[in-house]
Amino acid sequence: MSKSIPPREWQPDQALDGFDATTIELGDANDGPLVATLVRKKGEEATGRAVLYLHGFIDYFFQSHVAHAFVDRGWDFYALDLRRYGRSLKAGQRPNYITDVAEYDAEIESAIEIIKSEDRHDVLVMMGHSTGGLTASFYLHRGARKETIDALVLNSPFFAFSVPSVRRYLLPIAGALGALAPWGYDPIGISEHYGQSLLSEYHGEWTYDVRWKPVKGFPVYYGWVRAIRRVQSVVARGLSLELPVLVLHSGRSMPATGDWKDAFLRSDIVLEVDDMRRVGQKLGPNVTVVSIDGGMHDIFLSGPEVRRVAIETTLNWLNRQSFAGASSGRAGNSKTRETGVKHE
Repeated sequence: MSKSIPPREWQPDQALDGFDATTIELGDANDGPLVATLVRKKGEEATGRAVLYLHGFIDYFFQSHVAHAFVDRGWDFYALDLRRYGRSLKAGQRPNYITDVAEYDAEIESAIEIIKSEDRHDVLVMMGHSTGGLTASFYLHRGARKETIDALVLNSPFFAFSVPSVRRYLLPIAGALGALAPWGYDPIGISEHYGQSLLSEYHGEWTYDVRWKPVKGFPVYYGWVRAIRRVQSVVARGLSLELPVLVLHSGRSMPATGDWKDAFLRSDIVLEVDDMRRVGQKLGPNVTVVSIDGGMHDIFLSGPEVRRVAIETTLNWLNRQSFAGASSGRAGNSKTRETGVKHE
């Protein structure tokens, strides 16, 4: 007689009121036990539709306003804190460290199983911000459960590094070192201006746990650089994603150099939007690229009116898709569309 599987345990989320979380066990690594954390916000009535959100680098899920907006429109919202990120980061572990983006397959597939089979959703949209957008695109190119995803939403996807011209020549060296000394790292990391543009104690609107998303960032490990560059090279050659794809990006980029500038609050100061447009159009035959005027790197953390426009743009785009199930929910025009959304 087979043993019954006990129901999954969900607990109140430690970071966001009104959200639940469950732990996905991923086995042991040389820096300790690995876990991922799946966070969810469900509507009062079941609709069979859900979103799975993947965060960026030096990041975790704290954008509760995005989840609420989707729940209000009939989408249950799930977010995955990947191994060594946010809620999943354990003492003594190297923050955000991997040597192969495919390592994330385990938690992505576990999350899909939970959402589709345990929580009984028929339609599942994957949403990725920055590095999460790159990871999601790569997974839907070759992942074992890619056919279970009905649409992809990318928020400023990390399709190419954006570094000063002098340091750009060091990227191949860092990539090579990633094969020999993956635990080595670049102590410079990212500009503090991005964190300052987000946090309410500086120039932004948001409050979040700076232990998980520090203003000065975490070490940028050479193994991580190598892993990201390898996936970027695959994506840059073009993919053949069959599902509908929405790419959101800011109307402009600017370098996060020098003293603070208020223009940082209306620009992508982390990546180049030209790279997002160029590579985004090569993801598949059904891609919509939308420029959000005044957007920041995380479009959904931009100023109030900008993020409202971005969220409405996303929800309206999803409403135009035909989701009759995983196999038939991939309708749309077989071409790339590029639009701009502006506001005063």
